[in-house]
Amino acid sequence: MEKNHLIKLTYRDRAIIRIGYLLLAAFVISIIVPVLYIIVASFIDPVTLQNKGVTFDFDKWTLTAYERVLSNKAIWTGFGNAILYSVVYTALSVFITLLVAFPMSRPDFKGRKFFNILFVITMFFGGGLIPTYLLVSNLGMVNTIWAVVLPGAFSVWNMIIARTYYKGVPKELQEAAFVDGASEVTYFFKVLMPVCAPLIMVLSLWQFVGMWNSYFDAMIYLNDSAKQPLQLVLRSILIQNQPESGMISDMQSTAARAQLAELLKYATIIVSSFPLLVMYPFFQKYFNKGILIGSIKG
Repeated sequence: MEKNHLIKLTYRDRAIIRIGYLLLAAFVISIIVPVLYIIVASFIDPVTLQNKGVTFDFDKWTLTAYERVLSNKAIWTGFGNAILYSVVYTALSVFITLLVAFPMSRPDFKGRKFFNILFVITMFFGGGLIPTYLLVSNLGMVNTIWAVVLPGAFSVWNMIIARTYYKGVPKELQEAAFVDGASEVTYFFKVLMPVCAPLIMVLSLWQFVGMWNSYFDAMIYLNDSAKQPLQLVLRSILIQNQPESGMISDMQSTAARAQLAELLKYATIIVSSFPLLVMYPFFQKYFNKGILIGSIKG
């Protein structure tokens, strides 16, 4: 059947398919090559890396960068803060999104069109940084975890996806639950949520990755360095070229410090990306179920 299908393709169709494959291969290569470069460069001696570049002479490889990064207290403090903020933000955001999407998916909910318009408006218009900061400050949340977690906890886009997913759940499931005496709350938590496990996993991954990679809110609202996430430490190393003093304090010459600082960039990138690299394989199987169903049914 597959061979007959390929035979029916015209020369133009085959050319377009091949071009598509070539573009896809180029896109994949453009992603893989920089990642491989960063991984390899993080193990190379800083002097060799600066003078000769990447080499596969393993005598020139070293674990110095990882030893210095992993032994630095600021890295572990930021790592712990980043995990805490990401977990709390993900749990709160997904819970709020699923709750809001439930009534918005019900055709008998009065005022649904009004709230739909209201939510969509917030996707295109915002109050701006200064009003948002004043609001957070007046609520007493500056320099607290809630200044990072609460402002962006609700995502209209995720709500629309969850609402569409709810509409794809058979109505017979709800009717059967009500016949058995279940209330709306019981149906939502004990019947609907288990069915929406793929959706929950996908939204959780999105929100976790979004918060893990975020640094701007923490930079604006957190003044205490002990509360800053890993992304701010990474920012100081990558953008400002200012590694933590404990990482390079024993280096005597300015040139040696600059060489080691360059190597620390690559090692810090790998360390900060490790949790996401571990998460993706476990969540990947939920993407087709969670997103495709939620996008085509409604």
